[in-house]
Amino acid sequence: MTDDKPGKISRGEPVRQRVLDAAERLLRDGRATYSMRDLATEAGVSFVTPFNHFGGKAAIMHALSARRIDAMIARFKAAPAPRDLMARVRLGVELAVTVMLEQPKVNRAVMSWIGTAGPPPGQVLAHSTALWALATQDEEVSGPGDRSRDTAGLPVQLALGFRGVLSFWTAGEIADDELAPAARAIAATLVAGFSDPQHGAV
Repeated sequence: MTDDKPGKISRGEPVRQRVLDAAERLLRDGRATYSMRDLATEAGVSFVTPFNHFGGKAAIMHALSARRIDAMIARFKAAPAPRDLMARVRLGVELAVTVMLEQPKVNRAVMSWIGTAGPPPGQVLAHSTALWALATQDEEVSGPGDRSRDTAGLPVQLALGFRGVLSFWTAGEIADDELAPAARAIAATLVAGFSDPQHGAV
């Protein structure tokens, strides 16, 4: 029976993407409070189809979040990556911000949803960390006196920092044109912290 599962997932993927596309259209039109029936109508599927593929609205919003992170990762992989760590992190920031600002109304709605608790816990942190792991891959940060620090812990800190900036942007406390500078500033602070040989000292 397990041999059939990947095939079932593959066959259902076009319908799954159709539902997500419909959800994006509703959010783009300012209908963040759409019902699952609204979604099914917009997608042109039966009422139970979104439930069968996602289980509920929260899972749909998490899937839309995953779409954004996948786009950020794909763009980072496609871009010429600088050798310098800070330049790589800055590139990650610029690409991530670009993705978020391409559809700000949709992305603010998605961020609002994934910021609320709901069963089961999402995987946004782990997924987001994968982007920043690319930016810090196989890198070491050198400190004074040729001391260096492994940057293994940096990706998750960058993910947390970027999410923090996005939360204030979602709430309207950071304007669209302020998002990139704010994200660059927190990223620079985190990278500098890992560069400091006293990093982590209490």
